[in-house]
Amino acid sequence: MPRMPLRTRLLTFVLDHGTHPKITDLDVPGIQHARTRVAPLRRPFTWVTGGMPPDVQTRDLWFPVRDGSQRPARAYLPSTPGPHPVIVFFHGGGWVLGSTRQYDPLCGLLAARVDALVLSIDYRMGPEHHAPQAVLDCVDATRWAATAAADLGGDPARMAVCGDSAGGNLAALVCHAAYDSGGPAIAHQALIYPATDMSKYFPSVRENANAPMLTEAKMDAFIAHYVGPDGLDLRDPQISPYWRADLTGLPPALVQTADIDPIRDEGLAYAARLADAGVPVRVTNYLGAVHGFASIPGATVIGKQAQHELVVELRRHLHPVTVPTLD
Repeated sequence: MPRMPLRTRLLTFVLDHGTHPKITDLDVPGIQHARTRVAPLRRPFTWVTGGMPPDVQTRDLWFPVRDGSQRPARAYLPSTPGPHPVIVFFHGGGWVLGSTRQYDPLCGLLAARVDALVLSIDYRMGPEHHAPQAVLDCVDATRWAATAAADLGGDPARMAVCGDSAGGNLAALVCHAAYDSGGPAIAHQALIYPATDMSKYFPSVRENANAPMLTEAKMDAFIAHYVGPDGLDLRDPQISPYWRADLTGLPPALVQTADIDPIRDEGLAYAARLADAGVPVRVTNYLGAVHGFASIPGATVIGKQAQHELVVELRRHLHPVTVPTLD
């Protein structure tokens, strides 16, 4: 195993060997309870997770989905005058765990530093809802954002998608759906250690099978809960964006990967395929970093750099500078 910074080793040891049950041991009630756990937004927790910027306001909303029901979303509104560009955010957690509240620090940071309206989506997850339900909810959320953001002070003409891990998978698939249906227009996709191949084809799955934070056994549990016993083929491009035949025409992308991560290679491979298809891509593989680094920036030595890269790339595409012409 590559060497990790001491602070990363200490925190991941506590998280991996603590008292909370692991996804490999959880039943449905245990999964539902795990989704409710949120780290307090106070010290010493914020030394690890980061805090909520004091000038960012939050608002809980509902959005319609195609089956006629409604799903929750959480809005993060910057204090500056609008209209603001819009970032539709999809949280991680293996399509099984995670919640919008658990991502307050990251979404708050994006709202404040990108100067954007951030809409964090509470999509349906496994094992209660199997694939591709999460994808459909996120597609519906993005379409809703394109029509409803103006009422929240947003500018849907400047819209990006962002997500980490399973959320990166969903952000990529939303871009596929938007391209196939002719909209809504997405200016940028920020994919943080995205899961792009559920078939576990790439060698980092074996190389980092027992890595901190995410192991191959945990991957198997997440995929089983999400896909279900009679679900889609694991290489179906409805759930594995790497296996889409044609990636041309997709939005410019940032792909961030962690070197000590079983899904490192599939993120890098997807970035390479985007670039080969003519999509502008910036890709960074963070050495000494583990899966989940965006949620524990204070426990890494790359946290601030990764955040800065994410903010700068989103700002570049959502706050474009008009270049004067020469007469």
